Amino acid sequence: MQIWTSFADVPSDLGPTVVTIGNFDGIHLGHQHVLQQARTTADELGVTEVVVVTFDPHPIAVLRPEHAPPTLTSIETRVRLLSEAGIDAVLVVPFDRDMASWSPVDFIDRVLVDALRARAVVVGANFRFGNRAAGDVALLRGVGEERGFLVEGVELDGGPQVWSSTYVRSCLVTGDVSGAAEALGRPFTVRGVVVRGDQRGRELGYPTANVPTPADAAAPADGVYAGWLTRLDSGESYPAAISVGTNPTFDGERERRVESYVLDRDDLELYDVEVDVSFVERLRGMVKFEGVEALVETMHDDVRRARETLVTRA
Repeated sequence: MQIWTSFADVPSDLGPTVVTIGNFDGIHLGHQHVLQQARTTADELGVTEVVVVTFDPHPIAVLRPEHAPPTLTSIETRVRLLSEAGIDAVLVVPFDRDMASWSPVDFIDRVLVDALRARAVVVGANFRFGNRAAGDVALLRGVGEERGFLVEGVELDGGPQVWSSTYVRSCLVTGDVSGAAEALGRPFTVRGVVVRGDQRGRELGYPTANVPTPADAAAPADGVYAGWLTRLDSGESYPAAISVGTNPTFDGERERRVESYVLDRDDLELYDVEVDVSFVERLRGMVKFEGVEALVETMHDDVRRARETLVTRA
């Protein structure tokens, strides 16, 4: 898959394309439906290149940073998932206030016509674009008729639920990781490099792999979960009990992080290893215990329940 990070990167001899546009944060089932339709349309038209146009940073982070949603996927993960979905090329547009000022017709001409030579454009039915989000699918279709490309607006329904990044975030806020997984078509996953923590888990008999969560990245609600930890250097996956939060039982301000205890393993060397932590089911919310004894007793139960959950889901 080709990755272009500016308009200058797009080959000057690029042939006709089918283009789909959006933030694609999370690559949930609604996004996947749009991507599948883009490929179907390309096959019908005899076009070989399906191109995704996405934005970095998220437009809201530029226009209204105080309202910017936490990201479900980094741009690197987004590109990887798009590649796995069979996309031929991704244009990652550096979004700024200059681009935000473009009228819908400016956007169409500069991006779809001049840069990408679109034969067809496939977007979600609720797609908005251009200055003040003045453009919609109807406008895009009208201009497309004049410029010589087709437009398809795809509904993002998932039964009674409309799949959206907002819906996935709402699931995570309540700890509903199974609901998030249903919308994503895969478990919600946090990726990061394991860092040295305060090693309290090791002292209590439950050594954990600690992954900090960036302030702008989505994570499940504070609590304890059953899930999997996967080493990206070897591909090995391990069942895990996962804690999300700041561990309120112990004093002192700490950054929020994801701590994974690999079930029945204390021999793994994971420091500085990049890992994926995938969430299967929430076991309980975060609790501040009165002492270490009560904490350890509950951790025993967390591990038991995590094991049972993962065996059932296997």
